[in-house]
Amino acid sequence: MTSEAEPRCGFVAIIGAPNSGKSTLLNQLVGSKVSIVTQKAQTTRTRIRGIALEKAAQIIFIDTPGIFLPRRSLDVAMVQSAWAGAAEADSVILLIDARFGLDDQAELVIAGLEKVKVKPLLVLNKIDLVKRQRLLEMVKAFNDRRPFTATFLISALTGDGVADLKSHVAAQMPPGPWLYPQDQIADLPLRLLAAEITREKLFLRLHEELPYVSTVETESWKERADGSVRIDQVIYVEREGQRKIVLGKGGQTIKAIGQAARAEISTLLGQPVHLFLFVKVREAWASDPERLRMMGLEPPPR
Repeated sequence: MTSEAEPRCGFVAIIGAPNSGKSTLLNQLVGSKVSIVTQKAQTTRTRIRGIALEKAAQIIFIDTPGIFLPRRSLDVAMVQSAWAGAAEADSVILLIDARFGLDDQAELVIAGLEKVKVKPLLVLNKIDLVKRQRLLEMVKAFNDRRPFTATFLISALTGDGVADLKSHVAAQMPPGPWLYPQDQIADLPLRLLAAEITREKLFLRLHEELPYVSTVETESWKERADGSVRIDQVIYVEREGQRKIVLGKGGQTIKAIGQAARAEISTLLGQPVHLFLFVKVREAWASDPERLRMMGLEPPPR
């Protein structure tokens, strides 16, 4: 038996179908925004680690890309990244959008779980949008489908039920020293985190106009003598027409994206930020191994 005060530390992978609320749950568990959130499915493209504390436990939550049937090289790399996150974890949370229940997407993820050694927790999300009787039927259906170590009903958006989930997961972490300083909430290079913030603003601004054909890379990061930082980022798209959409009439769209991103990055860093955005066309960037590696993804074998 271990003492309640004995330090614990471990990894917890959050897996599920696209748009099930993984990034929202990660931010809620950590208590701060560490992963971008939009209404778009497949927003998360690489594994993002958020670090939370619960009594004597340090929990490193891994927000993984949504699992779906891949088509492009980018898709394959994203799904591989999700399963790699589950494979390295001490505990796995299967997050399900309760509005859809045990549908084909859920079945796809459950089938993949057969290869994961750790038995997962079942977490039904968005319970505020589903009637109680339906939720009870869903809990039975999932647990009849395969054994789960525990089942939780939550709303990642409101935080309902998240504290109980966090407490349960903390108790599962193996004894051992903490891997990160007490005040660190994410394990992601600042250059990549800044690029993710800009990509979120791009998604939010353009909605249906530019779904998944864009990515953002931080090209340079220079600390200045006055305490500010200059950040140059490139938004890559696949066609000239998409570049014009990102720029907008008279450059108004990219200006708005830059203003929103600069404000959030400045808050994150706690220092003034000078953000410069450039838009470039790079055909088939999503199949370029170099681009995928810069995004933290392992390109699929050719």
